[in-house]
Amino acid sequence: MTYPIIDAHIHLDMYTELQQHKILNEMNAESVEALISVSNHYQSALTNIKLSEMNQSVKMAIGYHPEQALPSDQEINHLFELLSNRTEDIIAIGEVGLPYYRRKENQELILKPYIDLLEMFIQISVKLDKPIILHAIYEDADLVIELLEKYNVKKAYFHWFKGSYNTIQRLLKNNYMISITPDCVYEQEIQTIIRHYPMELMMVETDGPWSFEYPFNEEITHPKMIHSSIQKIAEIKQLSETKVYKVMYENTKQFYELDA
Repeated sequence: MTYPIIDAHIHLDMYTELQQHKILNEMNAESVEALISVSNHYQSALTNIKLSEMNQSVKMAIGYHPEQALPSDQEINHLFELLSNRTEDIIAIGEVGLPYYRRKENQELILKPYIDLLEMFIQISVKLDKPIILHAIYEDADLVIELLEKYNVKKAYFHWFKGSYNTIQRLLKNNYMISITPDCVYEQEIQTIIRHYPMELMMVETDGPWSFEYPFNEEITHPKMIHSSIQKIAEIKQLSETKVYKVMYENTKQFYELDA
């Protein structure tokens, strides 16, 4: 028997229409109650708005993914207008953060404009009283924590977190959430994080359509993969799967205020 799950972070707009229909049509059969679909940019946000209007199980977040060129002033204005005009419809600010992988490819990339943009999103998350979904790994996470502390942000979620033990301690000090992806089935680094991080500050996600390795080779990333993640978390934490299902479910509902 499987219990209900919520995909805490997915890019539903990046799937083909056929794949979107397949995922949405299979949600009930796979015990998937809701999808939190994050936005990469303005057009992505518009698509997520349409998807959420078509299906109430799709909950949308609006943000600008940092692993791309900076947006124009016009796009920034459009995004913030959307956030102001659709406040009641959006569930969170995201995906936002810092360009870790982009900087690895181009070490001459100037980080400050990305920090400034992120600070703007943090400020509006506080103003609108919305949780914020962050792309911030390794040393970038420490920079982001400083910004969050500056604005006294309470509801922050470091999706697919990777980082040092010291960074984990800073996250824990602030009660910030992290998420576990299906690579926990085979990645030692993620398994170590599961051991060290309390389940009460954890959610599960796919980050689809990002693909995963064995045992998910050549599979389209689907929210049902979360069931495998929960099995692995239960194994590592030495808890019953029932317990893990219930905690992950309640954590996600509370973080996103899905009952509000």
